[in-house]
This record gives sequence, C-alpha cells and structure tokens, in this order.
Amino acid sequence: MKYCSTCGAPVILCIPSGDTRQRHICVNCGAIHYQNPKLVVGAIPVWEDKILLCRRAIEPRRRKWTLPAGFMENHETSAEAAIRETLEEACADVDLDEMFTFIDLPCIDQVHIFYRARLRDANFRPGDESLETALFSETDIPWDDIAFRSTTSTLRHYFEDRRTGHWRFHAIVQHAAAQ
Repeated sequence: MKYCSTCGAPVILCIPSGDTRQRHICVNCGAIHYQNPKLVVGAIPVWEDKILLCRRAIEPRRRKWTLPAGFMENHETSAEAAIRETLEEACADVDLDEMFTFIDLPCIDQVHIFYRARLRDANFRPGDESLETALFSETDIPWDDIAFRSTTSTLRHYFEDRRTGHWRFHAIVQHAAAQ
C-alpha cells in the first residue's frame, strides 16, 4: 500500500502506539489501514450420493475442479456467501446444513469455510466462472485435478464422515502455499 484510501496522502509502515504489528499509517490524516485475511466461503452441494463440482474458468488453477466457493462480500453472512457462490458458479440452488470445515491458510492470508449443502434439484449449469459442472460419486472424484488443498481436505473429511455416519466440524490449519 502506497497511498491512503481516505485522503490520498502517502502511507508509512510502522507499529502504531498500543499495537504489536506493523500497519500502513497515513502521514497526513493518521488513518491506520489494517490488512486482514480474506474469507473464502463455499458449499459441498450433494445430490443423492454425489457431490457437485465446478471446473474453473478463471485463474488461479484454471481448468481444475473445485467446490463452488469464492470471496465473501461485505454485508453478507458466511451462509449467504455460500449460497450466493453456489448460485454464481454452478447456477444451483442449495439448502445449507451446518458449517463443515474451517481452514486457516496463514501463508496466503485467507480462511476457507465450507458448509454441507443439499441441492434443491438437479438443475445446474456452469456460471461465468466455471467451464463445466458435474456430479461426482466418491470413486469418480478427479482427485489429481482438484484445484485447492482446502477442497481436497474438505472432500476427504466429507466422505470419511459419511462412511462413519457421524458428521463433525473440522478446523484445519494448512501452512504450505503449494497445492
């Protein structure tokens, strides 16, 4: 960050009084600009015994498969974001169940949240950010073509919990940035 988004003056990087981390501070108006992790929120849409995945039409990881998910917007809840992202990426309507995975990714300053979800019907198609959408049984998941480790972790936990019949909340920390 080079300039203040409040007044346009230059910013400097220093530790504000009473803080413990360096922040961008405006030399003119004194505004402190906090940079915090971004929330990526999505769903695990299920139809019968299959999971709906989307093949990405955008970078990063174009042409790889993922669960419908994206950045949470201001003024929406995480549940609203999961429903919206599923509609945007897969043109699919879902009913959400509970939050299933919460994945800290400090290496890229993100938190990924996935909810279990049920498709309201089997009417879905690729949205603007997807090349393709498809339902996959566990044995058909294209594991080598999954876009993100958080998706892989979420899917593995989902199938494991489904086998045991005991749904748990999974809090995960992924430190490495690599897929």
